[in-house]
Amino acid sequence: MDLKQITSQDKKQYNQLVSHVIQSWEWGEFRQRLGLTVLRYGIFDHRKLQTAFQLDLHQIPYLQQNIGYLPKGPFPNQQLALALRQIGQQYSCAAIKVEPMALKNEVHGKIDKSFHPSSKPYFTKNNYLIDLKLSEEQLLIKMHAKTRYNIKVAKKHKVWVEERDDPAALEIHLKLYFETTHRQGYLGHNETYHRLCWETLAKAGMAKILIAFYQPNKLLPPIPLASWMLLNFQDTLYYPYGGSSAEYKHVMAPTLLAWEAIRYGKKMKLKTFDLWGAAPPDAPPNDPWFGFTRFKANLGANLVEYIGSFDLVFNQPVYQAFTLIDRATKLKSLLLKITGK
Repeated sequence: MDLKQITSQDKKQYNQLVSHVIQSWEWGEFRQRLGLTVLRYGIFDHRKLQTAFQLDLHQIPYLQQNIGYLPKGPFPNQQLALALRQIGQQYSCAAIKVEPMALKNEVHGKIDKSFHPSSKPYFTKNNYLIDLKLSEEQLLIKMHAKTRYNIKVAKKHKVWVEERDDPAALEIHLKLYFETTHRQGYLGHNETYHRLCWETLAKAGMAKILIAFYQPNKLLPPIPLASWMLLNFQDTLYYPYGGSSAEYKHVMAPTLLAWEAIRYGKKMKLKTFDLWGAAPPDAPPNDPWFGFTRFKANLGANLVEYIGSFDLVFNQPVYQAFTLIDRATKLKSLLLKITGK
């Protein structure tokens, strides 16, 4: 095994080897614009690039050590463990968290014993995927009957969906996104994050915003009721961020938007629509992801389960200190949100 850092000269080959948009070269550029240190590596065999991945570093507050994060990357086998040990030593990492792009029912290798199941996953273990190779008729048949009905309701109310990449579309999307996070009480990424994500990936031709509009009557201007930011990489469409208005819920704008997003993926000749995440199948109704998950399931998507999150720990005392600091920070944010102070 020969581990080397990947340069921009290998960008095309790198993007051909990785298997998720957040492992793409362009996503790494976005993360760099956030101020993070992004490291791209390749594992070579006889000078031939076999495996590629990128991770970013997060400095632990008050300590001169880092935590590495490698999402949707290679399978955590012995080869990856050896590679990450080299990287961890070079960049003073107390630990590196990995969340492999590996489905639980398709594991053919052995997880190296150095990787321990993480108590704090970032990505959900479950996800929904839609097979875009199916015809529109087949996709509609797979949907829940209520979803098909709601698409017809939206069309009856003359809701329409626009595919946009202009600055005004981003402003509409951000307004709806933050309205939704506030209304539903969950913490999303901040405005800077979304702007930089959009600017970087849209410039690379990897992002589009879809907006559902409704015009109550001819005296009023069209009202944007729902928006999705969609990303595309290789043969997959991704739905990471969306928002909706609490107004005119009876016209079912989000459901039509979802259907038009599926049709957009087919028009792009993509093979899979990745809906980004889901609650576990046995999640109770009070789970924060319950509503999102049911909506995605009713689109006729297939539920999949990944192998989960793992931590490769190099400095146990520092790693434990980081975990305590992280929990305290999260608790403080939650208390501020609850008290409004």
